[in-house]
Amino acid sequence: MPARRGAAPPSRAAARRPRRLVAATAAAVALSALAPLAPAGPAAARPVARDGTDPPADRGPRGDFEGMVAVPGGRRVHVECRGTGTPTVVLVSGTRGAADEWTHAADPARAGAAPAPSASAVFPAVASFTRVCAYDRPGTTRFDGMRSPSTAVPQPTTAADGVSDLRAVLAGAGERGPYVLVGASWGAMITALAARTGDPRVAGLVAVDGASTHLRDTLAPAQWSDWMRKVDATKGPEGLEVPDYTASVAQIRAAPPLARPLPAVVLSSDEPWDLRVGDSGSTWPAWTAAQNRLAAELHARHVTDTDSGHGIAVEQPRTVADAVREVVDRVRDGQRNQGR
Repeated sequence: MPARRGAAPPSRAAARRPRRLVAATAAAVALSALAPLAPAGPAAARPVARDGTDPPADRGPRGDFEGMVAVPGGRRVHVECRGTGTPTVVLVSGTRGAADEWTHAADPARAGAAPAPSASAVFPAVASFTRVCAYDRPGTTRFDGMRSPSTAVPQPTTAADGVSDLRAVLAGAGERGPYVLVGASWGAMITALAARTGDPRVAGLVAVDGASTHLRDTLAPAQWSDWMRKVDATKGPEGLEVPDYTASVAQIRAAPPLARPLPAVVLSSDEPWDLRVGDSGSTWPAWTAAQNRLAAELHARHVTDTDSGHGIAVEQPRTVADAVREVVDRVRDGQRNQGR
């Protein structure tokens, strides 16, 4: 999602708009990272069971947690985890979107108002039926305009960087698998790549109007070039997140396919929005075509009647929470069947 100030890719700007309005600027594309989603640092040697769970000695209950965790490179990342149960749901925001993308919701009665904390938001809804975590990637901002306290890093960044941080944050927070990864916009590129690295703890996926490598094919060449130029124009000295889409697409295409089918749901916006790049026509047809290809690639249930623009997580949090519950239930059913 885009930042709250200055030029930026789309999810943040889209989320601040009232429902039924077109989202502006770019969503997010890219994947990468050939490194597996294994814990980093002190937890790196922790064994993983064949069913994707962590060893019994590490299965004690986790309490609610919000704070900073250390990651490699002397950095710190803000993370929040709540709830109990398995699998653990990990929420990954869109471009420049902090964890509040999942704790806030839009108020249909206040057109144009920024999303506000809400008990009906995705994070608390998911915490009511399983463990859930959300974190701030470097260079993200919150709905109040404040920069995340996560340590800044050089920009642009790739999905490979996103996967590295994802695994480091989970290890630093002491969280365990199996995981259901939920990615919005650019975040879906990170979660998709994480699933393709072969870690058995990745047990399910939900894409929330997720970007994908398919956009490289569905956008006209001029549209892709115009989009990349627009993204380049968002680079600046402030350290705000800027995804390197071209490098990330190459990374994910070099990665192996999913080792096994995973329970998955793809949620797509049904209120047309546009990347608004160049003079080569609307990008909405290409976005919807890429969504169809993503759902087919994942063998996922494809929900297209979301009654939402690009910011589904804040516009229709109930829809997202229901999709997450569906995947969580399917993972649990699979675990029960394995135990028989």
